[in-house]
Amino acid sequence: MRIRSLTISDYDQIVTLWQNAGLSYKPQGRDRKDAIQAQMAANPDFFIGAFEDNRLVGIVVASTDGRRGWINRLAVGPECRRAGVAKALISETEKVLRKHGLRIFCALIDGDNASSMQLFKRCGYRAHRDIVYFSKRDSDQV
Repeated sequence: MRIRSLTISDYDQIVTLWQNAGLSYKPQGRDRKDAIQAQMAANPDFFIGAFEDNRLVGIVVASTDGRRGWINRLAVGPECRRAGVAKALISETEKVLRKHGLRIFCALIDGDNASSMQLFKRCGYRAHRDIVYFSKRDSDQV
C-alpha cells in the first residue's frame, strides 16, 4: 500500500471510492470538481489517498478549525476493509495535521456507524457523549 496526497487528477477515483464505500456524494454542491479543486489548492496535503497498485482504495480528508484537526470523509473500498488501510490513513492524517501545528484530532461519526467508532477507539480516540452536534446548511448539497 502506498499513501500520498491526492490531486484533482484523482477526482474520478475519489468519487468512485466514495460511492462504492457508501459515503454521500453531493455532485451539485460540496463535491463538485471545482469545489474539491479549490479545497485541494488551499490545503494540498489535506486530501490523502491509499493506493494498491494504481487503484485508490482509501481516502481521508483533513481539515482544521484553527485549534483542532478534523478527520473527515474516511472511506475504504469494501474489498480492502479490515486490512489496516483506515488505520494507516488516520495515522498519516495525524502526521499532516501535526505539521500544521495541531495537537487535537477529532472525528464526527454517525451514531449508527459502530465499525467506525471501534476503529477510532482502537486508534486511541475516545467518545465525548456530552457534546451535541448542531449544523445549519444552506442546501442539501453542502
